[in-house]
Amino acid sequence: MKQRESIACSLVITTYNSPEALDLVIRSALAQSEPPCEIIVADDGSTSDTAMLVETYRAAATIPVVHVWQEDLGYRLAASRNRAIAVARGNYIVLIDGDMLLHREFIRDHRRLAIEGTFIQGSRVLLSQENTPQRFTTKNISFFFFGKGIENRKNTLRLPLLSRLLALKTRSLHGIRGCNISFFRNDCIRVNGFNEDFVGWGREDSEFAVRLVNSGIFRRNVRFSALACHLGHCENPRQSLADNDRILEQAIAGKLTTCRNGIDKYLLNK
Repeated sequence: MKQRESIACSLVITTYNSPEALDLVIRSALAQSEPPCEIIVADDGSTSDTAMLVETYRAAATIPVVHVWQEDLGYRLAASRNRAIAVARGNYIVLIDGDMLLHREFIRDHRRLAIEGTFIQGSRVLLSQENTPQRFTTKNISFFFFGKGIENRKNTLRLPLLSRLLALKTRSLHGIRGCNISFFRNDCIRVNGFNEDFVGWGREDSEFAVRLVNSGIFRRNVRFSALACHLGHCENPRQSLADNDRILEQAIAGKLTTCRNGIDKYLLNK
């Protein structure tokens, strides 16, 4: 219990020109039973619509809402995440994508399950593309087992005791997804954050996990807790995937624990 009380969660939400989805995600973040110490929107170069939305929430929220923007020079998710983590005040980072609706107990579950020397890989509920647009109109942020448009219903079940029993330590790298992941900020800094050599969609989260595992940080898969629902949308272009796969393979083959092009450049200014 003492360790849990010492954990301050910074919730980092990545986004790019999707203000309707981000609106719902921030709503769900502010509706938490146990709120994060701050919400940081990691913006990969969105237009002013996103800035105005974040400012509206910043002015009204009872917790800090921070907007970290970078110039739009293409898909640079790794850099966007690093900039946000660099300014985070919490000692524990909960990282989600800007299209993930959060269960009311989401932050509480991540804090409850956080253990030194590990990072958490959460699951996601999938919402159909057909059901998503009406959410933007109704502002409905809830999801449950019998809800319309749910494509993998078992992931809506919250069973905290079973979740804790199943969250075993592993070094597996299969199925890493940065849309619902959490880790201690110091562990992230130790491996130099996300590798900004990744440009374009894909594999930056897996390569980050490789370096965490190589540095002695175990993965724990969390099911039936820390629930989040992924809004349906078209897939991102994947023309950079082959190049990104090569960077990932280099980290695995070289048993790398750090990267050269990472978060340290932003920490120097703190």
